[in-house]
Amino acid sequence: MKIDKIWVYAAAILATLFWGFSFVWFKQAFLVYKPISIVFLRLAIATVVLNIYIIIAGKTQSISRKDLKLFLLFAFFEPFCYFLGESFGLTLISATVGAIIISTIPLFTPIFTYFLVKEKITIYGIVGLIVSFFGVLLIVVRDYSGASTIKGVILMFIAVFSAIGYGIMVKKLTVKYSGVTIVKWQNIFGLIYFTPVFLIFEWSHFISTTPTLSSIITITKLAIFPSTMSFILIAYVIKKVGLINANIFANLIPVFTAVIAYVILKESLELQKIMGILIVICGLFVSQIPQFIAKKSRTI
Repeated sequence: MKIDKIWVYAAAILATLFWGFSFVWFKQAFLVYKPISIVFLRLAIATVVLNIYIIIAGKTQSISRKDLKLFLLFAFFEPFCYFLGESFGLTLISATVGAIIISTIPLFTPIFTYFLVKEKITIYGIVGLIVSFFGVLLIVVRDYSGASTIKGVILMFIAVFSAIGYGIMVKKLTVKYSGVTIVKWQNIFGLIYFTPVFLIFEWSHFISTTPTLSSIITITKLAIFPSTMSFILIAYVIKKVGLINANIFANLIPVFTAVIAYVILKESLELQKIMGILIVICGLFVSQIPQFIAKKSRTI
């Protein structure tokens, strides 16, 4: 295996590990702050930290005026729409269920790329979609607690579709810009989008809340690792192996989250939930069979 492939796999696994932690860290931060406040703070901290790094490392890269609309659009998808869906969704469902739904991104990506860039949808993709749907259903039924669960699932799927739109935009931008530059402007424009929402809906609650050391540390971890490092790493992976192949690694998110949530949050990990996770992952891998066949045929 070439060294560059090792770096790509390592970057993808590390990115998904940080995202796996993010579901748990959000649950911890939610004990003190409301969802939009958490997102606003993590974006603000991430923006400051990343810009300090860029200045010190001398990695400043300007963006062209013609690409400005593209940056504004992908930042609208993520972090704005994605975090709205994920943050409010996680207040209604468990961290593990949330991670499972997010892990379906690789399933829906080919469908969107088919309609947007006319990529073919294979029978494997259709079968994988059906299998994973039943896996998600098995987990959601186990955690079902009424209308709040359904609302939480819908919000998480808004995050899924936003992430796909973001990925399509990022694929175009990685041709010209570094991952650090992309994430820098992603955070800046995301912060601009979230500021009026934060001030209108949660400012009064925010200023009346007494921050704890634990909540500050947790939000800082959210800012540095999933909001900064993960996106820089995944931009690098997308540039190297493409969007569809990069999204395969999302399969690992629910595995990481389930274990982390079990250890830290003491969330249950019953046999039915484990079976659901395995079914979702199986469906995801089935949908990617054409990718592995294509790779194998190129090596023959």
